[in-house]
Amino acid sequence: MHCFARLPICFVRGEGARLWDTEGKEYLDFLAGIAVCALGHCHPRVTEAIREQAGRLVHTSNLYYNAEQARLAQLLGELSGGYRAFFGNSGAEANEGAIKLARKWGKLNRGPECVTILTALNSFHGRTLLTVSATGQEKVKKNFDPLVPGFAHVPLNDLAALEAAVDENTLAVMLELVQGESGIHLCDPEYVKAVRRLCDERKMLLILDEVQCGLGRTGAFFAWQRYGVAPDIFTLAKPIANGVPMGVVMARPGVAEAFQPGDHGSTFGGTHLACAAATAVLETMRDERLPEHADEMGRYFMGRLNALREKHAQIKEVRGLGLMVGVELQVPEAKAVMLRCLEKGLVLNATGDTVLRFLPPLIVTRNEIDRAVEILDDSL
Repeated sequence: MHCFARLPICFVRGEGARLWDTEGKEYLDFLAGIAVCALGHCHPRVTEAIREQAGRLVHTSNLYYNAEQARLAQLLGELSGGYRAFFGNSGAEANEGAIKLARKWGKLNRGPECVTILTALNSFHGRTLLTVSATGQEKVKKNFDPLVPGFAHVPLNDLAALEAAVDENTLAVMLELVQGESGIHLCDPEYVKAVRRLCDERKMLLILDEVQCGLGRTGAFFAWQRYGVAPDIFTLAKPIANGVPMGVVMARPGVAEAFQPGDHGSTFGGTHLACAAATAVLETMRDERLPEHADEMGRYFMGRLNALREKHAQIKEVRGLGLMVGVELQVPEAKAVMLRCLEKGLVLNATGDTVLRFLPPLIVTRNEIDRAVEILDDSL
């Protein structure tokens, strides 16, 4: 089906932060498969883990115990401070699971009418009908009525608007700490802390969608650790297995137990292969201190971009956290700049008409950042 407006390039090989197309042209990859290939392409530890597991056992289903899944769940629990995991196959699945878990918890703890989840305007939570309904962008909802009820949307970082939207049937607040698809918009730290307090006062759940901003991207293993605010539920996906499909619902004790056998499931979720890949990714991130590296490289990158802003009047703003960076232009020419960069060998992304989005692998070096800035400078 014609669901993607693909660019006329076919990549056939990758290594680290580099890609090569069918013509042998080399590219510097500052998109990482849309925040997926956090360790770069063909990282040896991940490649070996996939090769070894594929030669031993790929899938048996969740009817049986799975040592690779147990190992991954334990590692995620250690990294998060005791959260429990459910494994699916994508970010949208993870967000669906989080919403289902919240609804079940609400029925058990708040009553049958308590179902409304507040999300932010310009948020993006997935492409399934439920996650489209949760998303705060009208353009992704168009022509898909009737949507799933039970969602309301409020402006990001507007505490008064959020408080006004809460009533006795409000179950949860669901946020991306860094909105990626709408152009790299950050939650204000004080706003997030106030939302946590509001949720505690009104016995609501705080759900954080870390599908794009989680797992090292913002300079901490989980973005909520960077903000110093612990959620009741959070979701992970894109980078967790470096390209092998996986999504995860993480929930604190006291919420996780709302799911019981028969409430939720997945045939493919948490396969031996995907879990082996994900464990290799997380262990590499931990051992090589990649969240700290992402913080350091992100500061350097944004410094270089802000210097470029002094040179190019068409740059309106540089914003981001860690290696999740956006450059907003004064005029709606983001796609034209992106295409020019691509011609010159730099892969990035345009979100909307005015924002260039950079999501380089967490292993990126200063030299690679310098080269990316040179190409952007030339393209502007």
